[in-house]
Amino acid sequence: MNVLKQLEAWYASHCNEEWEENHGVSIQSCDNPGWWVKIDLEETDLLNKPFKEVVRGDVVGNMDPQPPWLHCYIENTKWHGAGDPSTLEEILQIFLDWSNGS
Repeated sequence: MNVLKQLEAWYASHCNEEWEENHGVSIQSCDNPGWWVKIDLEETDLLNKPFKEVVRGDVVGNMDPQPPWLHCYIENTKWHGAGDPSTLEEILQIFLDWSNGS
């Protein structure tokens, strides 16, 4: 199954006529340039699951990282994945691998 289908399945499995009202998944571009994926973990089985931060490139404290860069972390009950323009699929795969226990 491709990454988007896997993300669709993860999202659908959490839709219960309540969760999606206040929580969800956001994929947006950012001006670094790159991608920023935010996934709300509230009311999911992932809320307290440990996640080892993933960092590639000079991203911590750098407001203008140069490719290649990638940063995935959890902050305030949200999983964040950000990276340069070539990393969207990789960001989603990192989340899905973690969410599936891989």
